Amino acid sequence: MTTTIDSAEFRRILGHYPTGVCAVTAIHEDRPIGMVVGSFTSVSLDPPLVAFFPDRKSGSWPKIAAAGRFCVNVLAGHQLDVCRALASKADDKFAAVPHRFSGAGLPIIEGVVAWIDCDLHAVHEAGDHFIAIGQVHSLAIEHPHSPLLFFQGGYGSFAPFSEGG
Repeated sequence: MTTTIDSAEFRRILGHYPTGVCAVTAIHEDRPIGMVVGSFTSVSLDPPLVAFFPDRKSGSWPKIAAAGRFCVNVLAGHQLDVCRALASKADDKFAAVPHRFSGAGLPIIEGVVAWIDCDLHAVHEAGDHFIAIGQVHSLAIEHPHSPLLFFQGGYGSFAPFSEGG
């Protein structure tokens, strides 16, 4: 059975669910590349797997897929400028983005909450997106800041009501 759902309404309603904002980075033709995703999740603890969902129309995704490995950078609440730089169509998105390289040679953006180095484990088609699954090889907390969040079409950060334990 096929149900027709208005795409604008679908987006508006799902916009009421906040998502974290991550930059997925890689190396393509000896240059750092990256894209912003709001769809990142853990998949499995054993083996350690994570996933994100790149749009089929993304210009960066084919380059990241071809690299065969990537780094997920969890953006901090103060990194909206980094988010905008990496979401742009600029030729050199990293021109104004401070970064260094992980042991695997992948770009880690300075000031992120955490980073996760992965090998591309599998890619599945899912409507107008792909499901990209990465096998985690290395990860670390960089700065335990509040993360950047996307909610109802805008960006913000998180203020906890209680302490985790």
